[in-house]
Amino acid sequence: MGMSERGVGRRREVAPIPRGSPVAPGYPGRVRPKTLDHVAFWVERRDTIAEFAVRHLGMHVIDRQDTFTLIGADARRGKLTLFDADGRREPGAFSRVGLRVSDLSRARRALPEGIASDGVEIAEGVRVALVEADTDVEFDLDHVALLARDPEATAREYLRYGFAVAAARNGAARVEVGGAFVELHRGEPRETDRPLLNHIAVLVDSADAHVEEAHRLGIEVENVVDAANTYAAFLTGPDGVRIEYVEHKPSFSLT
Repeated sequence: MGMSERGVGRRREVAPIPRGSPVAPGYPGRVRPKTLDHVAFWVERRDTIAEFAVRHLGMHVIDRQDTFTLIGADARRGKLTLFDADGRREPGAFSRVGLRVSDLSRARRALPEGIASDGVEIAEGVRVALVEADTDVEFDLDHVALLARDPEATAREYLRYGFAVAAARNGAARVEVGGAFVELHRGEPRETDRPLLNHIAVLVDSADAHVEEAHRLGIEVENVVDAANTYAAFLTGPDGVRIEYVEHKPSFSLT
């Protein structure tokens, strides 16, 4: 199994954006991302986090390699990726991940006693919250919440990356991708060279199409990774949050 995460698979250098290239207001519909595929973290104790998720959050270990563990309730739905980190990481812009459940009361009973469902810190700053909503897959990704100095301006910036406008929830600005959300809460995302959040990944039909559009828009493309089952492009997103545009190859067969 090959993963498209940074540091795994074969990278392809991306040509620099030509000087004077026109910048357009946003992605056209033909290259919009389809779903929120996964949220990736740098952590020291990935096995501890994975064990908690398996025991209390309806997930299973989809894949475990030397440098990362992939967990989720369904390999083709929202997942979490845990990369090995050397030393403690800083929260930076990250606040929490929201997981969608159809019966909040039942999901709460699966949590350890004394832990609140509106903000469970599993370990090392990886926080999850349970959101009751219609879903055909329990513990699918509902949202990732980030801190932003100007949430409304940051939300507008996400539109350039193919995300769609969404109504605010509980005072937080939001953008949408395939029925899941990026929530932007007013706060101070501390700059750090050791962020907890590795990247946010969205599923696309063509990573190369997004690279071409990023060049047209003047958005920085960090690298492209060609792995066994996936092909992906990593872009520098709003407030420095990395966004991965990942496509599944025909060989994609995670269970």
